[in-house]
Amino acid sequence: MLVPYLNILAGSFSGGQAILQGKVSIFPVNFTLDHYLAVLKNKAIWKAFGVTIWVTAAGTFLSLLFTSLMGYGLSKSHLKGRRLMMIMVIITMIFPAPLIPTYLVVKSFGLLDTLSALIIPGLISAFNLVIMITFFKGIPEGLTDAATIDGCDEFNTFGRIIMPLSLPSLTTIGLFYAVGYWNGYMNAIMYLRDPGLFTLQVKLRQLLVENDAGSMGAGMLISIEGIRMATIIVATVPILFIYPLIQKHFIQGAMIGSVKG
Repeated sequence: MLVPYLNILAGSFSGGQAILQGKVSIFPVNFTLDHYLAVLKNKAIWKAFGVTIWVTAAGTFLSLLFTSLMGYGLSKSHLKGRRLMMIMVIITMIFPAPLIPTYLVVKSFGLLDTLSALIIPGLISAFNLVIMITFFKGIPEGLTDAATIDGCDEFNTFGRIIMPLSLPSLTTIGLFYAVGYWNGYMNAIMYLRDPGLFTLQVKLRQLLVENDAGSMGAGMLISIEGIRMATIIVATVPILFIYPLIQKHFIQGAMIGSVKG
């Protein structure tokens, strides 16, 4: 698992000639920072980086909000129509929405060429919703009953009692959503035409597939492969730093529903 990643990391720090001659394995050859300087000086990369950060932050927040709200409601056994709604949720896991109808729906709502098209169509994941429902069912009903007796309505109970207790679940689901938004590619390709709205993954694709690295300067043409590798590292490292910060809560959240009885 680590060897391909180490090879890309080594290549990003290696000289262009060494890369072209196939001398790079998992250690840099002719160490240089020119590839990273070329990437970091490129305004299009920074623009795509900013768009990706915004989509990831806003999308993760909204997805957590709506997933937790829907999950809390569906965790109540007395909710009318709960069984039907659960069946509808499960169906979307088995039969995903076809590509063309989804595109037509997004177009009909006027979301084409907007960043909202990268967030709203996948706002709630059925898989993550089921995890949230499972977690909410594990919270003792006595807590919500006590809050009701003290005069809390459903929204106050949800905000003051349920949400603070749901930190492990929210952290786990939030990481799933954040990685999904950060790596999001298909929605950007389908719904965006304005280059100014392209995400980092789309820009990376232009470098890898469309040979767009030449736009970073004629002097770096011999190191196109190195520029591509440096861009991959720049696009990957930020999301990797999130996991150590939330590892404690992630481990707790990953155990949700694993033990019954």
